[in-house]
Amino acid sequence: MSFTFIQQMPLPDSLKNNLKISDEIKALKEKRDDEIKKVFAGESNKFLLIIGPCSADNEDAVLDYTSRLAKISEKVNDKIIIIPRIYTNKPRTTGMGYKGMLHQPDPEKKPDLIAGLKAIRKMHIRIVNETHLTGADEMLYPENHLYVDDLLSYVAVGARSVEDQQHRLTVSGLDIPAGMKNPTSGTLSVMLNSITAAQSGHTFIYSGSEVKTSGNEYTHAILRGAVNKHGQTLPNYHYEDLILLHELYEKENLKKPAVIVDCNHSNSGKKYQEQIRIANEILHSMRHSSDINKFVKGLMIESYIEPGAQKIGEHVYGKSITDPCLGWDDTEKLILNIAEQL
Repeated sequence: MSFTFIQQMPLPDSLKNNLKISDEIKALKEKRDDEIKKVFAGESNKFLLIIGPCSADNEDAVLDYTSRLAKISEKVNDKIIIIPRIYTNKPRTTGMGYKGMLHQPDPEKKPDLIAGLKAIRKMHIRIVNETHLTGADEMLYPENHLYVDDLLSYVAVGARSVEDQQHRLTVSGLDIPAGMKNPTSGTLSVMLNSITAAQSGHTFIYSGSEVKTSGNEYTHAILRGAVNKHGQTLPNYHYEDLILLHELYEKENLKKPAVIVDCNHSNSGKKYQEQIRIANEILHSMRHSSDINKFVKGLMIESYIEPGAQKIGEHVYGKSITDPCLGWDDTEKLILNIAEQL
């Protein structure tokens, strides 16, 4: 057997007891969850912006960035609900490279997952306390959700995980909106099957127990573009793509038709500045079609304090060490511009 067992992970309740949240945070999260759910239920016309760094690699920089989001949120909160991306797990296509704060609280040191769990919970608590914004994270490992489920208002299942049974069934037990990305192949049926599974109830093994779920009606689609067999990126944010997905939703008779469009990744070909143009095109499509206007609930945008990306060890404050991101100046302008168009 080639496994080497390094250390026993703490139980979620144990970690939560050591890093407790206040009654104020509980009330704030409940209020935010309700506001966001109303958007997916069609009871609110507010627009969602799930926005922030590709990976949350530095607590102070992420808090600085999120504090800036909180200030601009006050200017646009009559039209936009800002959900900061606080992505602490980083999927890797080859399995190599920086896997996020969960694995490496310090990107320049060896992995330490217990220290990582403590670091991400501490960071989430600090952000909610100081900015009053509850965030989004990617569900890279389904069981890790139990360590932060009292702090998150949104979860995304990535393109490489969306066909996995455990991810689908875990989402079926969540009480917050969860987005299922299309797979890297772009096959929409895979994403729609995942939504169907997560909107249904199941009995399965989770965290060492037999559990039963009732289904998550707020599970929805995320379009993030695709990659063809030649390695070329294929965007799927255009008007025709949105109309097609809307028709497929109706055909499958899924609950609460909704899509979030990821403006980066294969939609932009990782040309991060293209996110501005893509966001504007989607807003144009929404103005052109009442169906699309009701269907598109928001955007995902990757941004940080400094534009672009850097290598680990360069130590540029607030600059991504994974995928390149928009800088703050462009981010602020984009948020205000989106609000003007809504």
